[in-house]
Amino acid sequence: MNTLAPKRYEIYYADLNPTVGGETKKIRPVVIISQDAMNRNLDTVVVCPLTKKLHYQWRSRMQIQCSGQDAEIAVDQIRTISKNRLKQKVDKLSTEESLQLRQLITDMYGE
Repeated sequence: MNTLAPKRYEIYYADLNPTVGGETKKIRPVVIISQDAMNRNLDTVVVCPLTKKLHYQWRSRMQIQCSGQDAEIAVDQIRTISKNRLKQKVDKLSTEESLQLRQLITDMYGE
């Protein structure tokens, strides 16, 4: 079992390969969206990948700054990954960004 216990709304680099079809691929930042109790006790985490390609009109995306660079959280690409895919921590969402992300997920997928 992986002993890494990432916290909700922290951002890590993750190796998302291999992928199938239109899934987000390569090593890229991901924001952890699963709750901390799950992150402590399971070998997996639920994440949203980040991309540098910005789509301001897409309602399924949220623009942020990650490590000083413009980035976009791809809420439409939520997936569960093994903690073994996680590399180093690179950033964390602010409280305001966390609330905004949680609201976007609720709007997209229901309560």
